[in-house]
Amino acid sequence: MGVQEIAAGLKSKVESAGFDKSVKFDTGADGVIVIDGASISTTDAPTDCTIKLSLDDLESLIAGDLNPTMAFMTGKLKIEGDMSVAMALSQLIG
Repeated sequence: MGVQEIAAGLKSKVESAGFDKSVKFDTGADGVIVIDGASISTTDAPTDCTIKLSLDDLESLIAGDLNPTMAFMTGKLKIEGDMSVAMALSQLIG
């Protein structure tokens, strides 16, 4: 699955969540997913928080197979910027 498919799958959750921050999933060469309020895009943009992880780990995270806290603690996931945004996002996609 690529970033386009993941973004499409997140679209309904994002649109109905009332999320008012911006966050970017950065999967390196595989691309980015930017969530800005109720919109979602695969075009890079500045955000409040950037979550860096592999595409495989992003797929596992979205599917609920990867615990975000454990991923952070083991270095599979790196957070830059406002960590409270990442925590709010985990409520949205969890």
